[in-house]
Amino acid sequence: MVAFMRLRLLICLFVLSMPGFSEATEVQLNPDHPEHYTVTEGDTLWDIASKFLANPWQWTEIWQENPHIENPHWIYPGDELVLNIADGKPRLQVTRRFQNAPHSFESRPNEVKLVPTIRQTPLQQGIPTIPLNAIQQFLMQTNVVGRGEMDSAPYVVDFADEHISGGAGDRIYVRGISENPLLGYMVFRAGPSYKDAETHEILGYEALYVADVEFQTLGDPSTLLITKSNRDVRIGDRILAGAREQLQMDFQPHPPSTPIKGHIISVVDGVSQIGQYSIVVIDRGKADGLEIGHVLEIRKSRKAIIYMTNYLMTDSHETINIPDEREGLLIIFHSYERVSFGVVLNAIRAIQLNDAVENPR
Repeated sequence: MVAFMRLRLLICLFVLSMPGFSEATEVQLNPDHPEHYTVTEGDTLWDIASKFLANPWQWTEIWQENPHIENPHWIYPGDELVLNIADGKPRLQVTRRFQNAPHSFESRPNEVKLVPTIRQTPLQQGIPTIPLNAIQQFLMQTNVVGRGEMDSAPYVVDFADEHISGGAGDRIYVRGISENPLLGYMVFRAGPSYKDAETHEILGYEALYVADVEFQTLGDPSTLLITKSNRDVRIGDRILAGAREQLQMDFQPHPPSTPIKGHIISVVDGVSQIGQYSIVVIDRGKADGLEIGHVLEIRKSRKAIIYMTNYLMTDSHETINIPDEREGLLIIFHSYERVSFGVVLNAIRAIQLNDAVENPR
């Protein structure tokens, strides 16, 4: 019986020591955290979380949803956040005030007041999780498409008035449009493939947004009008049907629930330096358990070669792994099946392509 109990204990210790299996990390407050904070225009959820927490991705562990407040996940300018301790754990509650409201409503821990009043909704948009201007280039539409999707898409063959490229107001001729002329269309340019950093498997292809176009006449070729352009339209650019995708911005930062091991494989718009608010592509996606709001650490792993000379005066060398170092944090704001887009929230040192990303430690 004693041997059996020892065996059970050893099994429990082994399981608890496995990667990705651990008790929830204790919430660590920022040593300089305020007791209360009033949300102002220009704030982001990440900035506010950083004021209260040493690890901002633990926000969901202290956020106290108030059931009597409409849209409890959203925080609006003018809201007052109050930090208190409930059952020995830190909790953050919101006091919401509405403009032109006859009475201000204040929430207190474990207390709900029912006041006869007309339901009112704040006119302003709730604060975003991350700065919207940080992902402005992504809002110009970068898509990921599968193998062959771009090759089979309709393509630009020429421009009206003998232009060599086109912009807003110009007409273009497109081959390959056979039906559904009422659909909205957008022009994309084929970009490089996205590959797994270790296996080199192709995970998808970049489709870079170029312009919005409007259908005019169906034929071979069909005629389309450029209504809005972010780049000059060129011969060979591809036409994809569909409406502009709306990004989800009402997400909260949180760590992945399963172990994630990936790499930065690309930078949007091809910038050479990766720093704060750079948009990066990583080689993990929905199929790997990644979702919008997941926070990942960026770490650099490197090797060192040590050269040695022994007593026989012969040279030899040994390759050793240098302990990896944390370089920063990123948050996932858009995820596809095999790849995801994230924005770098902070950078302790220079970040490079192929740097590793993983669960926050």
